[in-house]
Amino acid sequence: MTSVSIIGAGNMGTAIATIAATGGAAVQLLAQDAEKTAAAAATAGASVASGVAGDALTGDIVILALPYPAVAGVLAQYAGQLDGKVIVDITNPLDFATFDSLVVPAEGSAAQVIAETVPGARVLKAFNTTFAATLATAAVNGVAPTTVLVAGDDAAAKDALINVITAGGVSAVDAGALKRARELEALGFLQLTLAAGETIGWTGGFALVK
Repeated sequence: MTSVSIIGAGNMGTAIATIAATGGAAVQLLAQDAEKTAAAAATAGASVASGVAGDALTGDIVILALPYPAVAGVLAQYAGQLDGKVIVDITNPLDFATFDSLVVPAEGSAAQVIAETVPGARVLKAFNTTFAATLATAAVNGVAPTTVLVAGDDAAAKDALINVITAGGVSAVDAGALKRARELEALGFLQLTLAAGETIGWTGGFALVK
């Protein structure tokens, strides 16, 4: 059985936990507030275990369902425990003060920063081009299927995550090497600005039509 630890129990963390649990994965949901995390875990599925950030990770796949500014602290908190893990970065590293740029190097990405911070882990980029509502319904605005784009340099890690997602009823596609995370973050950035400006709704967004 695939095991997944999700750090972050907000809308995205809860939606991802629901998908993983629906597909039969063993799911651990962790966040700062124990009571809120337990409530989110109950929403995601009766089998989802909850705890607080800092608890030992039970998952082979660790999903960082966090705002980008919180990632560095969590990586430091789990220093030495992430080697060999598959780490999934879902962040869009926006400058939330201006909402007009990304805060990572022009030729880099949040995912690549994480990969450099935890070189013993296998880092993937995924979920950043989907909203929580489209994950929950598996559809973009009720029309096109939701597709999670997955980028990374380790084929086995990508296959493992894609299998978790598709088993949970959501489409997933291999989007190439980790360097493609830059383009995924640009796409996620654009989608967020459109939603924040009410050009699209939070149940909408970009869809991949095959």
